[in-house]
Amino acid sequence: MNIKNYITLDFPSNSANEAFARAAASAFASQLDPTLEELGDIKTAVSEAVTNCIVHAYPREIGRIRLRLRILDEETLDITVRDWGVGMENVKQAMEPLFTTGGEERSGMGFTIMQSFTDTLHVRSEKGKGTTVSMRRRIFRRSRIG
Repeated sequence: MNIKNYITLDFPSNSANEAFARAAASAFASQLDPTLEELGDIKTAVSEAVTNCIVHAYPREIGRIRLRLRILDEETLDITVRDWGVGMENVKQAMEPLFTTGGEERSGMGFTIMQSFTDTLHVRSEKGKGTTVSMRRRIFRRSRIG
């Protein structure tokens, strides 16, 4: 697929930056003219991925998070969230609903939510080297009146 446009943002894993990442993703995706529901889905998926970095990748320190957004052919939004944190030994287990390493206050539904709000979800991780979450969401063109 051809890349029509892209942005890359690096930011520290401060919890305040989760809202910034949501807003940046929404603003970038708006060039595809999504519905409010589609924008909400994108913001939720990005929020879950960034929150995972903040809570799980860097549990005792502030680290770096990279958000890359690309517009591809066929009105497809490609979202990548990467960290260089603790990584995961077992990605398959981590993606199971209700599994969490974040304590009682965490639901363990982050990957399930990301998967339900995007068309594709791929997770790569290496213990001690970090995690990369890649998602894609196609935005369907609405017919224009006038």
